Amino acid sequence: MKEMKIIKRYQNRKLYDTHESSYVTLDEIAKMIKGGEDLRVIDNKTKNDITASTLTQLLYESERKAKTQPSVDLLKEIIRHGDGSFSGFIQAKISTELASFDNDTNTAVDANAASRATALNQ
Repeated sequence: MKEMKIIKRYQNRKLYDTHESSYVTLDEIAKMIKGGEDLRVIDNKTKNDITASTLTQLLYESERKAKTQPSVDLLKEIIRHGDGSFSGFIQAKISTELASFDNDTNTAVDANAASRATALNQ
């Protein structure tokens, strides 16, 4: 199992990779994650785990640099559903999809049962 990398974020917003003993950028953190590395980002002053907010910032910066921007309608949907956050939107969509899958599966099972019952009665 790979050892988890610790990235320290200093008050000047610089990110420091404690394993490599060097400063890193958000782009380099993205490459680490794409390469399968496990990491945590810690605020050097408070010692709080700020991994989620750092990765959110990474996603924001990536989106800002992207050639195509998400549609305004999609952004409105994200704000409207869930708790108004992207993660809330994803969780709401997953719940909806799972419920739909369960309903589709139950409908298919009910149809198969009805078909077998009809065949047995004939």
